[in-house]
Amino acid sequence: MKDAPKPRRLRLSPVGAVALFTVLTSFAFYLKTLAPTVLYYRPTKFPDSVVLQTQAILLGIPHTTGYPTWVMVSHLFTYLPFRDPAYRVNLSSAVYAAATVLLLYLLSLRLTRRVVPSCVGALVFGLSRDFWSQAVITEVYTLNTLFVVLVIFLLLLWRDTRDDRYLLLACFSMGLSLTNHLTSGLLLPAGALFVGLTDRSKLTNVRLALKGAALFLVALTPYLYLPIRASMNPPLNRATPDTLGSFITLVSGVGFADRMFAYSPVELAGRMQQYLTDYLAHQFFWPSLLLASVGIAYLLQRDRQALALLAFLYLGWLAWALEYAIRDLYVFYIPTYLVLCVFVAAGVAAVLEGAQILIQRGPSTPGRVVLICLTAALLVVPFGGIGKRYEEVDQSRDYAGQRTIECVAQRTRQGATVLQHRSLLSYMTLVEGHRRDINVVEVFPPGGWAARSDRWAREPRQYLAKGPVYILFPTAGVERLNAPSFKRAGYRLVPEGCETFYEVTKEP
Repeated sequence: MKDAPKPRRLRLSPVGAVALFTVLTSFAFYLKTLAPTVLYYRPTKFPDSVVLQTQAILLGIPHTTGYPTWVMVSHLFTYLPFRDPAYRVNLSSAVYAAATVLLLYLLSLRLTRRVVPSCVGALVFGLSRDFWSQAVITEVYTLNTLFVVLVIFLLLLWRDTRDDRYLLLACFSMGLSLTNHLTSGLLLPAGALFVGLTDRSKLTNVRLALKGAALFLVALTPYLYLPIRASMNPPLNRATPDTLGSFITLVSGVGFADRMFAYSPVELAGRMQQYLTDYLAHQFFWPSLLLASVGIAYLLQRDRQALALLAFLYLGWLAWALEYAIRDLYVFYIPTYLVLCVFVAAGVAAVLEGAQILIQRGPSTPGRVVLICLTAALLVVPFGGIGKRYEEVDQSRDYAGQRTIECVAQRTRQGATVLQHRSLLSYMTLVEGHRRDINVVEVFPPGGWAARSDRWAREPRQYLAKGPVYILFPTAGVERLNAPSFKRAGYRLVPEGCETFYEVTKEP
């Protein structure tokens, strides 16, 4: 009688094992620091998160530029069977971030052909301060980096295999990336540059170009979500893209055109200094920047096509961010950090290759020991200074939003009007279904927020005749800034014990 065949054991290759380690390490940090519930509005730190949470849950229509792909994909996370809906949408950011880290590992592996450099580069980016900060809240930026890395990876894969299917897939991914964030538009000229440097004949291949253009246009179909959903009168549909003109205004970002190219050359020099000292210097452990410099020199010698692609993207995204006048500027620098971390991977590869060449000239045993120690030291680089970054990004104990909802629900009288700006009361009424008797009113139109404005005192007038009126100010101190306006209007603010929540009453 023959012995039964032994079951096959699942074995991971070294490449797969390190990929798993890289992804699970970053994802573990994201889960540990993930925001646990609905977020409280903060103009610089969380300007859009609480609104995006509600819109992803209810399939609403976000502000410029609509983010249709992000809304539809993130909505799928709301069907998970645990925790509250806000947590599930927060979790989507962590998943996109972990997927970005995995693709960055694979991209770096394609570029360097080495496992350790790829792991180091991916983890340096995955645990960088600002990228990590977006992985623990509801935002669109980790999905944006996922698309960016995917396109670059596909371009490198095409270059190495010369299989045009990867190039066509890159065209499709470029289109899809645009439906998430307009800064991805830089991938189009960067891709054309890379293809021209690699094989110029592909740019004049009409049949291939038509296929690529067709796939690019097909990938833009998520934009159809916006007018279709607008026709259903969804909640939080302030952009109302129900005509061709309003649709183009929403997706093109024309409403923010006055904030672009807003600085003079002298001001740009100051902003560049700010980028280097206030942002870049605090993203990761300082040896990473030295390794990135080595990586640039390494690619200049070994892979100028890839260097041209990456340098074009880095300088383009940096110029975009430097010229953009927006409060949450730091998130627009994240793609530049991604490119730098690819350079970090190349730098680690250069260091290890150089060490191996030197070691081969000496005794084998001491050389192996030196190489092991050097590899271990390089693997520590992503974790240098991680304690400080952990404290800065940790949102795991942030229950301010839920506490505010509970307090407002208890203190607000029946049938009252509550004035707010991008706050969490829409989540309370529309998602949680609490206090549906309250009339929640936005004080400012999209993009019109101002800490000091006569609108705060002017808006209550039309509602006071109908019943009680309250204001939930977005941040502490706004009520003091606008106190003179309320006094001139004949109103006073009565604190309700919820920090920034006040009842508006007429002066006696």
